[in-house]
Amino acid sequence: MTTPDDLSFFERAAYLADADTVVLADLHLGRARASNVEFPVDERGELLGRVDDLLDRTDPAVVVVAGDLLHAFSTVPHGVAETVSDIADRVAAAGAAFAVTPGNHDSMLDAVFDGRIEPELELGESTVVCHGHQAPERDAERYVIGHDHPAIEIEGERHPCFLYGPGVYRGSDVLALPAFTPLARGVAVNGARSGDLQSPLLARPGRFRPIVRDAAGEETLPFPPLSKLREHL
Repeated sequence: MTTPDDLSFFERAAYLADADTVVLADLHLGRARASNVEFPVDERGELLGRVDDLLDRTDPAVVVVAGDLLHAFSTVPHGVAETVSDIADRVAAAGAAFAVTPGNHDSMLDAVFDGRIEPELELGESTVVCHGHQAPERDAERYVIGHDHPAIEIEGERHPCFLYGPGVYRGSDVLALPAFTPLARGVAVNGARSGDLQSPLLARPGRFRPIVRDAAGEETLPFPPLSKLREHL
């Protein structure tokens, strides 16, 4: 598979070695309460544990949430502010800077997060991180986004996946992240065609390669472009 050498994949997050940065997206804190979905036992602890694991394994200089840290529009659900604070404290304790590029569900972000907020965050000279719900204003060689919660169905099972497309958006590469929250089942991309996905950066899904991270097996599983997989999946 052809992906830049600086990219490493972890469970629902990516590490960009050249920028020494971990990027994750779509935590949707507060979604369970807003939609009356019952929280699994110690869901908050499980989320914080995965953040700790990412920090331990990558020791990054920067952690970026590529949008939809929250799932809040007019009020912040109980417990969300504390969870955001706990994440920020863990990032700071690891010696990393913390930033958020707001998504379409982050209208209450200012109420719970007083750190760095950038609509589009430049990493080095080549990468821009943004949520992906709108066309980016900044030019970049590579965009890293969230928003669509991609997943791939294999033998009847749905797996969160990354989507990597070289040169697919204005000649630039795009890396789309799966949702970090385990409460998001993900949007199956197997049969996705032009216009099926929401982000304008994913307008040509057939050119994207799904990448599945098998956390249990400590293995990253690349696939051919979706246009070549449709007849097999």
